[in-house]
Amino acid sequence: MPPQTEQVRQAPLLLDNKDYEIMRLLQENAKLTIREIASQVHLSPTPTHERIKRMEREGVIRKYVALLDNRKINKGIIVIVQISLKVHNKKAAQEFIDAVLNFKEVTECYNISGDFDFMLKIVTESMESFHSFSMNKLSEIPGIAQTKSIFVMDTIKDTHHLL
Repeated sequence: MPPQTEQVRQAPLLLDNKDYEIMRLLQENAKLTIREIASQVHLSPTPTHERIKRMEREGVIRKYVALLDNRKINKGIIVIVQISLKVHNKKAAQEFIDAVLNFKEVTECYNISGDFDFMLKIVTESMESFHSFSMNKLSEIPGIAQTKSIFVMDTIKDTHHLL
């Protein structure tokens, strides 16, 4: 399925307190077994499994991942790059998005309001590798009017928890 570039309003899935308890547990540790989750939310394994499958099917639970420590895998440089486009229309935005989606260095991309159109989070090995990315990939995207790079000095809070 191609990535969506516009937020689509959908009717919210009806979730109850047990669903939220299950999601909180999975956010904390997605390796918990169905039996362990069921025990903690005071349900039997079958309805717990059915709830999880429903939330997966409906897209509430998008995927299960391993969170890596960027510093321990030689990805110690984090740069926030703000970008404005020369032309503001769907075609120009989609061309930019299509290019960015192919860059492994870009871990997050947001369409934002204000002085800039997009904000990227770039994680890389070194200042030299960021410079190479900036010069050889990012600056080659047609239609960019301006960029502003902000170098992260330290990470104070980095969480995936929504609940």
